[in-house]
Amino acid sequence: MIFRQLFDSESSTYTYLLASRRGGEALIIDPVLDKVDRYLQLLDELDLRLLKAIDTHVHADHITGLGELRDRTRCITVMGEKSGVDVVSMRVAEGDAIDIEGVRLDVVYTPGHTDDSYCFRMNDRIFTGDTLLIRGTGRTDFQHGDAAAQYDSIFNKLLKLPDDTLVYPAHDYKGDTVSTIGEEKAHNPRLQVSSEAEYVEIMENLNLANPKMMDVAVPANLRIGLKQGDLERMGLSLNCGEGIDHVGDPSIILVDLRDDPERKKNGVIPGSVHAPYPDLEENVNPGGMLFELARASGKRIVFYCAYGERSAMAVEAALGAGLENPCHLAGGIDAWKAAGGPLA
Repeated sequence: MIFRQLFDSESSTYTYLLASRRGGEALIIDPVLDKVDRYLQLLDELDLRLLKAIDTHVHADHITGLGELRDRTRCITVMGEKSGVDVVSMRVAEGDAIDIEGVRLDVVYTPGHTDDSYCFRMNDRIFTGDTLLIRGTGRTDFQHGDAAAQYDSIFNKLLKLPDDTLVYPAHDYKGDTVSTIGEEKAHNPRLQVSSEAEYVEIMENLNLANPKMMDVAVPANLRIGLKQGDLERMGLSLNCGEGIDHVGDPSIILVDLRDDPERKKNGVIPGSVHAPYPDLEENVNPGGMLFELARASGKRIVFYCAYGERSAMAVEAALGAGLENPCHLAGGIDAWKAAGGPLA
């Protein structure tokens, strides 16, 4: 397994790069915009293909690298379903899993620091974002923070994990890099309380200054969605009304780019072909399944995904591979369901 803990000294942020092997798929957790070049260099050195980039919550102390990584690698951006960001490629909920080759993260919803805070568990470790820190906990006095909710998240979810579970937070300000659930139970001063009320009182009297980047970072991090207007202007985008009219149209091939768990959870458009996004480059290049299908049939490829990001990137990749006139369903299955489109 490849595991790298990377540090941004300006915001004291830890970023995590995970992969099962050299030459395989990778994911990254809590990337920082100013460090994107370094991440890309490391991915290249380890011969890794970045498949998914994840944020534990909307950060207030740095600008996320999600959008830049997506634009430069066509990776899938992932956040929790409670996040207020405009668009990401994939939204996850409590009990979902985030998978790449040989790596699985189980999603745990842990509101408190913010109302969109999530942790991600992998085997012997958990990535706790700003919820549980080493000998501390994330502040709860902005971005819809709630000390009582954080108490519940920590005491009734995180501290129920085995004591030897490794804790990897999104920040540390003292130079510590890792802890365990057992250590935090025993030595974290904010957890040495006898009740929720006692914890709330501690958190409500921290009197901390706002992060210096907050007024810049939060608005920027809420607007990371891929801009899709160019595809619409080029005639390479269908709105849901147009898409509904084309269901059953023999002149098009509807291509679903989502993972199997997303399809099972949210349904599929009738008659669509499943071609998972991780296999996109292989499928749209000459000799690939979609390239050859489109060429042999003369039909137009119409990509769709969850929210329109993966499908927009698929159109760009298909054009680059020489496919003629591909397009995508704007807003994805989320907009399709809102418009009353049929599902199988």
